[in-house]
Amino acid sequence: MKRIHIRTVSLATIVLLTAFSRVLPHPYNFTPIAALALFGAATFERKWIGLVIPLAAMLVSDLLIGFHSGMGAVYGSFALIWGLGVVMLRRITVSRVLVASLLSSTLFYLVTNFVVWYGSSFYPQTAQGLLACYAAGLAFFNGQSFFLNGVLGDLTFSTVLFGSYYLLQRQFPVLKFSR
Repeated sequence: MKRIHIRTVSLATIVLLTAFSRVLPHPYNFTPIAALALFGAATFERKWIGLVIPLAAMLVSDLLIGFHSGMGAVYGSFALIWGLGVVMLRRITVSRVLVASLLSSTLFYLVTNFVVWYGSSFYPQTAQGLLACYAAGLAFFNGQSFFLNGVLGDLTFSTVLFGSYYLLQRQFPVLKFSR
């Protein structure tokens, strides 16, 4: 029981510290959201905790950053990405984390841009309007691409989270997940 408690507290601390990085200055869309969802899904023995703790951390950071009308899409994307992680990362390997990170970036982009388009007065409610909205999400704004920044952020934070936890497990075997 003590091993589980130490492991859960360690994982929760890693997730909370990573979520805190959302309030630090960063390029548009270069955030730990998807990486946190994947990491929580892959590492918590009680899978639901791997969703609740990151969502709670997101909520706290959103209290500091501020809320917007697309919050439901962001949190919904986060939950879908967590589900992707539960399925894809039953066994953690570098290639699985890489593929899951890339898929999560794409999923986040597709869901959140769909919500921007749906019911929008800016984009026509047609297939062309949806494609225009997706194209705008790919485009560069002030020299930054929202989609590319999302991919780079997801890959960076996934590497940091999974890589550092792997190194911690080697140093402290009590942190290893025994299936």
